[in-house]
Formats: sequence, structure tokens, C-alpha cells
Amino acid sequence: MEHQVMEISKALLDAFKEACASTSPSTIVIPKGTFEMAQVKLQGPCKAPLELQVQATLKANADPKQLSADIEWLTVNYIDRFTLSGGGIFDGQGKAAWSQNNCKDSKSCGNLPNNLSFNFLTNSTIQDITSQDSKLFHVNVNGCKNLTFIRVNITAPPESINTDGIHVARSSNVNITDCVIGTGDDCISIGDELEQLHITRVTCGPGHGISVGSLGKTPGEKPVVGVYVKNCTFINTDNGVRVKTWPASHQGVVTDLHYEDIIVQNVTNPIVIDQVYCPYNQCNKDLPSQVKISKVSIKNVRGTSRTQDAVLLLCSKGVPCEGVEIGDIDIAYNGKEGPAKSRCENVKPTFVGKQNPPVCAGAQSA
Repeated sequence: MEHQVMEISKALLDAFKEACASTSPSTIVIPKGTFEMAQVKLQGPCKAPLELQVQATLKANADPKQLSADIEWLTVNYIDRFTLSGGGIFDGQGKAAWSQNNCKDSKSCGNLPNNLSFNFLTNSTIQDITSQDSKLFHVNVNGCKNLTFIRVNITAPPESINTDGIHVARSSNVNITDCVIGTGDDCISIGDELEQLHITRVTCGPGHGISVGSLGKTPGEKPVVGVYVKNCTFINTDNGVRVKTWPASHQGVVTDLHYEDIIVQNVTNPIVIDQVYCPYNQCNKDLPSQVKISKVSIKNVRGTSRTQDAVLLLCSKGVPCEGVEIGDIDIAYNGKEGPAKSRCENVKPTFVGKQNPPVCAGAQSA
């Protein structure tokens, strides 16, 4: 006889309703064990701080057809001083869904729930949890202020298409610290209207790296200001640190990006600014990107590249990059074609320290 797994969404909603109405701080505990959970939305505002402690392994319905595309698997909205903790696992059971995610072939790509969605949270912390095999993004962050991720583990195989680890947009003062992220898309992706994102001691791989963008596709995007990536390691990823904007784009601003103390191990493109980002050739590459990139510093990046292109700074001919500073770079490539190299367009960096390979050879030193 098959063992029936308990479904907990109603119990969680009932407990949340009570906790949210309490005027003193409260904790909801989902104890150890394996439980199924349907799509759940926990919506504040609440009257006092609230902690959701997940010690269990929670499983989403494996059949994408059984899930509504209009709601994420677990959504938490409009709470001040919310904490998600407990060491538990959110298993999105995404394997059957990934074949629908290929935007090159499928018109319905992206019509799946993200594992975790945090919207309009303030002064909140997500810590000591694991997101596994999400159907779409593992974590989506929108409209949050003062939100910290610490010791969050994200895991899915390289073939899990469009499963960004943490996507952050329209938020300010977000910290992502001591996390291990391996998935089939960007480990961390950064959308528009973002101020002050600090990413520290994150290990990324497999995945597409830590990416600002893609930006410029929709009109009225607000600036990205202040992204700090420090002490991070990329292992077997497609990119390390990357900024991507569309050609023939709407106007936009990306400024104050700082990358420091980065290790790359067998990374296809360790350092990339790509202002002609055009997947599946769905755009006019002859018209330049109108997204202005400025005040970028890249310091102390070392390790190995999987291709000759260790450093790609391909800026827009319409609005060239400004204020790009390159510090010590030491990236080796050991393939048959020859040593590692760099390519630069529409950018005149300043240099501090040594660069191997030489970056934008012939450019000015500071």
C-alpha cells in the first residue's frame, strides 16, 4: 500500500492567519518530515514580526499542468520583519517542466511557477533553507527593502532551463551572503530599478554566472545603481560577472558596479560586458543599445577560462561605457588556439596593477 504524504497548505494558511494577527512576535514551525504543499500565498501586513521555520522537505506537484501559472509555489507579500529559516528543503520537482522552458522552441516558455517569491518585504531575512529543482526561477525578489539572504542553498542540474537562482528587481538594500547556487541559468540575475545589492561569498556553478540584465528591452526601465560582488567563486559556469543589454534598446542606466576578489575555475567567459545581447537573433544588432553603463570597477579576478575570451568589454557605440577601472587580472587559458585574450569595443578603461591577459591592449594606464 502506497504511503500517503500529508498535504499541508491549508494548515500553513490557517497558522499564518493566526500568527499574522498576533500583536507579539510569533513562529510557525513545519516539523521534520516530507510533506506535499500546494501553491500558497502568505500575505501581510502583519501586526508583529513573524518567522516561518521550515524543518521539513516540502514537495511541489511534479505535474506542471496541475499548477496555476498566475501564482508562485510559495509567495510571501507585504510583511515587515519576516524570517524564513529552519534548514528545510523546497523541492519544486521541476524535471517534467524544464522541457517547456526553452524559449527558442516553445511559445509558452515562462508559464510556470517560481519556487519562492518575496514581494514588498521590509527588514526581512531568508536563511538556512534549500531550493531544489524549481520549475522556473528558484527565488524571485520584487519591491523589497532591507532583505538578507544568508546560507541559502540552491540546486538544480545544468539542463534546468530558465531556473535563475535568485532574481532581484525593483528593490533596495539586498544582501546575498554565504550562499551556494548551482542551477541551469543565472546564479543571480539583476533586473531594473535596483539600488544597493551586496553579493558576498557566493559560490556559483553550474549556471550562467552573476548577471546584471538583460536590460533595455522594455521602455521606462529604472536605473540599476550600486551592485557589489565580492569574494565570490565561479566553477564551470558559462559566465563569471556579466552585464547584458539589448541592441536597438530603450534608454537605461547601469552605474556603480564593483567586482572584487573573484575566483573563476574553468569559466567560459569570466568577465563580460555585452551590449549586443541578442539571444536567438530576435533583434536588430545594427542599432546600438541605449543603456548607459558607467562607474564599473573590476579588481583581483584570477583563475582559468574555458575559452580564449577571458575578458569581453563590448560596450555600445551609441552610449560608450564610461569610468571603467580594471585592477589585477590573472586569467589563464590552456587551449590549442593560444593564450587567453581580451576584446574591447567602445570603452577606454583605466588600469591599476597587472592584467593577464592584457586588457584592451594599448589603452591608457591610470
